[in-house]
Amino acid sequence: MAKFMLLMHSDPAEFTALSPAEMQEIIGKYRAWSQGLRDGGKMISGEKLRDDAGKVLRHGGAAVTVKDGPYPESKEMLGGYFVVEAPDYAAAVEIAKGCPHVRPGSTGAIEIRQIHET
Repeated sequence: MAKFMLLMHSDPAEFTALSPAEMQEIIGKYRAWSQGLRDGGKMISGEKLRDDAGKVLRHGGAAVTVKDGPYPESKEMLGGYFVVEAPDYAAAVEIAKGCPHVRPGSTGAIEIRQIHET
């Protein structure tokens, strides 16, 4: 079975407009979705990332440079990830379609990437 990473992209500002009750409802949907994946033996891991831009390292000629965030000019950030098992991309897409990250009214996006296993 192949492993796929579901990368959760979103605008963190989308969540600041939510009431605490609305936020708890969404968190509950994520928990139920991920528990269903665990119960079905499809979930390997998953974590929410902090709402900051992180750091990007590049070799800048003579030395390694460190900059804030991958795309500081963008509002969208990588907010979390899940690693799931699926036989192929089509099955991984079906798993991702059930994620509350792409619920109606959300601007979130899920990037799906197959993990290269050696």
